[in-house]
Amino acid sequence: MKKLLSYISDYWRGLDKALLTMCLLLSGFSVFLLYTLDKNGISGQVSSRQWKINLAAALIGAAVALIIAAIDYKFISKLWWLYAPLSLILVLLLFTSLGRGVYGADDIGWLNLGFIQFQPSELLKIAFIMTFATHLSKVGPRLNEPLNMLLLLLHAGVPVLIIMKQGDDGSALVFISIFVAMLFAAGISWKYIAAAIVAVPAVVYFAWTRLMQPYQIKRIQILWDTELQQEEMLGIYMQQYLGKKALGSGRITGLGVFGSDKYTYVPEIDTDFIFSYIGMTLGFVGCILTALMLGVICLKILSVAFSSKDTLGRLICVGVFAVFFSHSVINIGMDLGVMPVIGIPLPLISAGGTSVIALYAAIGLVMSVYFHRHKEEHMFYTEKYD
Repeated sequence: MKKLLSYISDYWRGLDKALLTMCLLLSGFSVFLLYTLDKNGISGQVSSRQWKINLAAALIGAAVALIIAAIDYKFISKLWWLYAPLSLILVLLLFTSLGRGVYGADDIGWLNLGFIQFQPSELLKIAFIMTFATHLSKVGPRLNEPLNMLLLLLHAGVPVLIIMKQGDDGSALVFISIFVAMLFAAGISWKYIAAAIVAVPAVVYFAWTRLMQPYQIKRIQILWDTELQQEEMLGIYMQQYLGKKALGSGRITGLGVFGSDKYTYVPEIDTDFIFSYIGMTLGFVGCILTALMLGVICLKILSVAFSSKDTLGRLICVGVFAVFFSHSVINIGMDLGVMPVIGIPLPLISAGGTSVIALYAAIGLVMSVYFHRHKEEHMFYTEKYD
């Protein structure tokens, strides 16, 4: 008993409490926003169930993060054979009768198991970060050998193609962001970077003319084509137009979170367009503070990466950073009208239990790297890796 208490005391002292506290503050902010959405009745899709789901997900997620933080990330990486196939199987089940879209969407991002519905792509992101970090750390200085680079491209290509096939372009873009960020952190040669830059125009042209669907092209064109915006004012541009209108209506300090008669209705305001709701109710000040908090969390994750004692820990943190950063940039960009609407939630703020729990699991991995930086012996497992 005395030894257990000693372990717990040591664990609590070494825990990255600042990172966890910031995430909990964001979750508290999310619950508050969703609660006011319910009370204001701005969207018929928002009910008291949403804020309760996010509250429960935050509590479960924080517990998951604390458990993961206690386990050495090197040990977790060795269990890839368990969680990687499982996450892939769950995603592949989307192509059966168990997969469904949301509110009639064409994508099949949600898995309906009867007793629960969730997004397996969120779990696959965590599995990909761990397996890709493990792959990169094992390759080490041989990263830039052509065969190794080909295998790494294949490693990333499998989940990206599966996610694109299910119609979730947003998540596919996040996977690509993780892949690029982790390759940079691992030390990819400038020759590959230069070759990729040279190939960009050809790849974009091929994708634009051969791969992309008409609705995908239109979502991009509509960002600058004012004539198309007018044509689609009641079509695909309506959501983004209303989101920008709501965002701007709050001006500096917002319309307030309760009882205004000037609120703007925005479809999916609790998920994809939660930032528009922040701007509408809390104004420019609320938007800046939200962006700053997300930025501080991203910087905190990077600081843990820089202080990691090995390549594996550093790459895990960079992967988690890429998730938070890409989600934040894409979501806010959608609401500002500078990026196409591709269904990406704002981290820990948008409604969605699966996303919240998965992000806390990712934070748990960062906390594990932080806790085990200088530990030769720790709670559950110890092993030399690099």
